[in-house]
Amino acid sequence: MTREIIVSGKVQGVFYRASAVEMAISLNITGRVKNLRDGRVWMIATGKEPEMKRFIEWNHIGPPRARVDNLEIREADDPGYGDFSIERHN
Repeated sequence: MTREIIVSGKVQGVFYRASAVEMAISLNITGRVKNLRDGRVWMIATGKEPEMKRFIEWNHIGPPRARVDNLEIREADDPGYGDFSIERHN
């Protein structure tokens, strides 16, 4: 199962991306996460349904210094990533 997730709130400058990588790796989820210029965090994540549910639950809370106001979740096609990592802007 693959989901595109966009997280709104206080989610930049609070180690959200690094924490998402740690959580995804612990759940055997592959994908990418990056900051958006508008202050939100975007990710695409692929994994088995039980692990994806746990990952999405974690994203509702995020790391300790984050404040998650909203999650947008959409079905997506699996891009075939072999790991989960931070994507940086050019």
